[in-house]
Amino acid sequence: MYPLLDNLKHTTTGNFFLIAGPCVIEDETTPFLIAEQLVSITDRLGIPFAFKASYRKANRSRIDSFTGIGDQAGLDILQAIRQRFGIPVVTDIHSEPEAAQAAPYVDVLQIPAFLCRQTSLLEAAAQTGRCVNVKKGQFLSPEAMTHAVDKIKHFGNQNIMLTERGTTFGYQDLVVDFRGIPLMQKNRVPVVVDITHSLQRPNQTSGVTGGNPEMIETIGRAAVAVGCDGIFMETHPNPAVAKSDGANMLRLDLAQDLLSTLLRIHRAANNC
Repeated sequence: MYPLLDNLKHTTTGNFFLIAGPCVIEDETTPFLIAEQLVSITDRLGIPFAFKASYRKANRSRIDSFTGIGDQAGLDILQAIRQRFGIPVVTDIHSEPEAAQAAPYVDVLQIPAFLCRQTSLLEAAAQTGRCVNVKKGQFLSPEAMTHAVDKIKHFGNQNIMLTERGTTFGYQDLVVDFRGIPLMQKNRVPVVVDITHSLQRPNQTSGVTGGNPEMIETIGRAAVAVGCDGIFMETHPNPAVAKSDGANMLRLDLAQDLLSTLLRIHRAANNC
């Protein structure tokens, strides 16, 4: 199942779709470099692709953490990527006014996991008419996401995705319960697995979230084998210098090999 996006390519292939990009718009050149390489890879492999980057990062641990280059500058870059490459673009929103602010520039409004129960935020996103991707809270069961779907539909929007991104396991770890994929698919919406944020190590005393990027392929293999509709991942040419979430990003030059591997598993699992 694919999200309803007019500019989503390769939807006749039957492959899983990909949402990928850097965590945040951190300068004026890196997002275009990443988008260009991902478009080339996904065109070659026949994978439907939407570019993701946050124009503003509000959910940072420390007061001195990087949050963006400015709202309008970030949104302008997202719109330029959308127009230059002819692909859908995804960004996070954190408050009701941000929904109307971001909607003209992007195709998908993403609700961060910590905010997935905020009715007024879901309402504001729904009423823009954009596709809404809700990340499952680290504190919620898969079954509980039915209520997020019901809220968005109540406010007149049927174009919804749900994203698994791990469940809190102790103070500083997350685990992925792959039973959640078919459970959330019962809502008849595309279900995505975030294979990078699922490997975060939150609540570090440094105030900088850790991660286990060496396990990205492991989570991706399992997600595709179980039958997720889409894969979400954050990627960067040099995660060590990324200004947000570098500890759990995939290095960009590894993306093609990973996606090729996941496609082989997808085809085997679907006998195609």
